[in-house]
Amino acid sequence: MGRRVFLIVLDSYGIGEAPDADKFNDVGCNTLRSITGSPEYNTPLMKKMGLFNIDGVDCMEGVESAIGAYARLTEQSAGKDTTIGHWEIAGIVSKNPLPTYPNGFPQDVIDKFSELTGRGVLCNMPYSGTDVIRDYGKQHMETGDLIVYTSADSVFQIAAHEDIVPVEELYRYCEIARQMLVGEHGVGRVIARPFIGEDGNFTRTARRHDFSLVPPCDTMMDVLIANGYATYGVGKIYDIFAGKGIQNAVRIENNVDGMNKAMAYQKEDFTGLCFVNLVDFDMHYGHRNDIDGYAKAATVFDEQLHDFVANMRDEDILMITADHGCDPGFRGTDHSREYVPFMAYGKDIKENVNLGTRDSFADIAATIQDIFGIQPATAGKSFKEEILHERA
Repeated sequence: MGRRVFLIVLDSYGIGEAPDADKFNDVGCNTLRSITGSPEYNTPLMKKMGLFNIDGVDCMEGVESAIGAYARLTEQSAGKDTTIGHWEIAGIVSKNPLPTYPNGFPQDVIDKFSELTGRGVLCNMPYSGTDVIRDYGKQHMETGDLIVYTSADSVFQIAAHEDIVPVEELYRYCEIARQMLVGEHGVGRVIARPFIGEDGNFTRTARRHDFSLVPPCDTMMDVLIANGYATYGVGKIYDIFAGKGIQNAVRIENNVDGMNKAMAYQKEDFTGLCFVNLVDFDMHYGHRNDIDGYAKAATVFDEQLHDFVANMRDEDILMITADHGCDPGFRGTDHSREYVPFMAYGKDIKENVNLGTRDSFADIAATIQDIFGIQPATAGKSFKEEILHERA
């Protein structure tokens, strides 16, 4: 059997304010500190892996000797959103931020979108995804106009009731928006947000779909493929990279389903990378300031992690990280500029290795390439030699 790396991104699982948090109005944020204060929080396996031994993590006591390697990662890219974070994990440092629209999109953009889709537009403001369907859902159902909104992130989101706009039609509208929104208005993601229900009881469905910008250059996945290795994406990974560098992909319903899909890939024979995104932490709990919900999701993930570890083969390497923060106990509902954790585990991973504070998420990409014997062709500095046992 060949080497396999399973890289799991706990979406928004930040571990404390980044050095430049002041530039993002995020001084004082700490996602991990907020959720560990909940009685719903219990992650004994991640604790054994060194989560609470990481530099600067003081919300719970660490272990005497971690069973793997661990680090605190600093984001170099000029942003705190999903796209930018994942791109950096995969080896692309984005020096320029993606455009955001705190006052809504320019009228000429909205007019063009309306002309191309043949439908009117409601809202056009930054809004919470659950609040926007509560406030505009009834009008949308009466008029057929599309609910367009944004957030603090670089997103153009389109919400529509599945009975008014069939999901495939909504996806087509998103493709129209994606083709429009390039250059000056090249947002990171166009997102389909289908919902169901009746006025006063609208709920979003699992058929969300992201239409991302194509990464501006090769990622670690492209490099792996060019060198004959396989790439798998679980959850939003295919969408985040607009399919670039992802040979095999599967969508998920929620975190639990995501881990089940990752464990299904564990049963397949391949040599390469399986890249997993678990979005519930961010989408269902961080943005909704649901501390107990976030904490419970972490607990459930840790429970599933036991099963995942039990299924690992001798040459498998597990890596766990995050793409940004979204502190449910912090002011507002937006992402937070935070350090993220890194943990690595496997029979070939040295125990109790503290990698300290790394300069970039991209060190993950460089390390994964190095593990497969490839001279890193992306941003980042490899720490392979510090964590990997030499095989006889």
